[in-house]
Amino acid sequence: MSAVLTGAARQRVDWAGLGWAFVFFWYFSGVTQLLIQLTGTAGFSGFRQALLASALWLVPLLLWPARSRQLAAVIGAVLWLCSLGSFGYFLIYGQEFSQSVIFIMFESNLNESREYLIQYFSWWMLLAFFAYGLGGWWLWRQVRPVYLSRPGAVFAAALALFVSLGYPALRQFSKHDSWQAGFDNFTQRIETATPWQLAVGYKNYREQLANMQVLLAENASIAPLSNLQDAHAGQPATLVLVIGESTNRQRMSLYGYPRDTTPELDALRDQLQVFDNVVTPRPYTIEALQQVLTFADQEHPERYLTTPSVLNLMKQAGYKTYWITNQQTMTKRNTMLTTFSKQADEQVYLNNNREQNARQYDGDVLEPFAQVLADPAPRKFVVVHLLGTHMSYQYRYPPEFARFNDRTGVPANVTDDQLPTYNSYDNAVLYNDHVVASLIKRLAGQEPNGFLLYLADHGEAVFDAPKVDVLGRNEAAPTSPMYTVPFILWNSPQWRTQQPRDFTTALSRPYSSSHFIHTWADLAGLRFDMYEPHKSLVSDAFRPLPLLIGNPEQPKSLIDFSLIKPKIDVTELAQREREQPAVEL
Repeated sequence: MSAVLTGAARQRVDWAGLGWAFVFFWYFSGVTQLLIQLTGTAGFSGFRQALLASALWLVPLLLWPARSRQLAAVIGAVLWLCSLGSFGYFLIYGQEFSQSVIFIMFESNLNESREYLIQYFSWWMLLAFFAYGLGGWWLWRQVRPVYLSRPGAVFAAALALFVSLGYPALRQFSKHDSWQAGFDNFTQRIETATPWQLAVGYKNYREQLANMQVLLAENASIAPLSNLQDAHAGQPATLVLVIGESTNRQRMSLYGYPRDTTPELDALRDQLQVFDNVVTPRPYTIEALQQVLTFADQEHPERYLTTPSVLNLMKQAGYKTYWITNQQTMTKRNTMLTTFSKQADEQVYLNNNREQNARQYDGDVLEPFAQVLADPAPRKFVVVHLLGTHMSYQYRYPPEFARFNDRTGVPANVTDDQLPTYNSYDNAVLYNDHVVASLIKRLAGQEPNGFLLYLADHGEAVFDAPKVDVLGRNEAAPTSPMYTVPFILWNSPQWRTQQPRDFTTALSRPYSSSHFIHTWADLAGLRFDMYEPHKSLVSDAFRPLPLLIGNPEQPKSLIDFSLIKPKIDVTELAQREREQPAVEL
């Protein structure tokens, strides 16, 4: 008899009603995530996380079914209002809302914020918001009470709570040693869902802003360089530093790669100085640039906090400074990059996506670069930070640059499974070539007195020799593609006339970009007490130094890149790769 009653009770569960309620709550997170999926803007993880998190709002409807319509109306109205920002932001910018947007809004003055909001606003946005709200209203009309036995309702509510918040929390707290790390990763998991997008975004913004303000205060307290002398003092000049991302020079035809991945730079070859023996000290962006942009190096890694940066140097020399970036603006990892950018007089932030693995093209830097070049300031120093060939590679280039799609020119060791990734990396290199060449051409079109220097922060292993199964970067299991970076100089005719130099003997010098600030100062004609000519790649006083790679916080792990093969036993390296696979950071 009890079995019959149980079966009848199960038949009375209004599954359709439960489904409509869930779809109603999912709608306010799901529409934007669905648009992101349909446009290929980012991966599937955000969609999945928003789907699970939406189950939370079923809890009050399950516990108080008689008030389902009223509860759904109140919760839905709040969710709709909270979701308008992310929905509208995607429609305007084609990006996923994040704390970076909050950073730009809050750190701009009132006029700049107003311009930011109205720049792309059109009448059709009102229609889009109305249609979006109408869809929510229609779904609300489908919501109806779902009656369960009291124990059944409590169980179902607990299940919804566990699926939406409990499981993600338990999973993250169990994976991390510290409570803070677990909590940070848990909030990251629910951030794609409304209203957590605003709450978590604001929380992250406040935390990262506080960290950045500490770093900026420390930078402001650093004494200026002593006895600074400028060989070009008083002369108009435009000096440009282009920082690439994850680009291994061994995959560039400019450096001998058999595939034609850099046709535009190849065409400019007679105007370029192509240095072919430069390596990065670290295979990760933040750690590498802490050395590249300051006087820190592998033996003194802490100096990025206590010595002037290249931004400080150029401002002291009388240049107006600019930072144009297509990297993420404000994340826990990127706070140091934003700190460098805030040292500049003006900043342009283009990438406000929540995830680095989202579709974001570096061609967006070209227009703001042109605007900076048109600035009447006589002396300009411009940093352009690209997203380059960062994972996921298929997001780094528009469809018309997907030229490599077969095995032509591909090493035989690349498997069929690896081929799409191998090809997409080469396509990313191809588009990166277009962007860098376009920057050079735009600068050249201004007939400036100055130069442009391009280098990448680090390389990337994409099924390359000597370890053909490795994808990504791993400091504990280094391979040469992770460290070999392009280093290319373009000098304007006027600059060459004023500062004639023969770089022939310098092009193949072994050099670590950890000493880059000395090379930059040398090229810019700047001298000061901390300048060390033997650390300048282009100085007559250049002296080869060990190309140290590894984690400087573990000095015994540092090795000379030039000795990487004989120093590391192949069997040991393979074992280390199995224990700690290559990671993307």
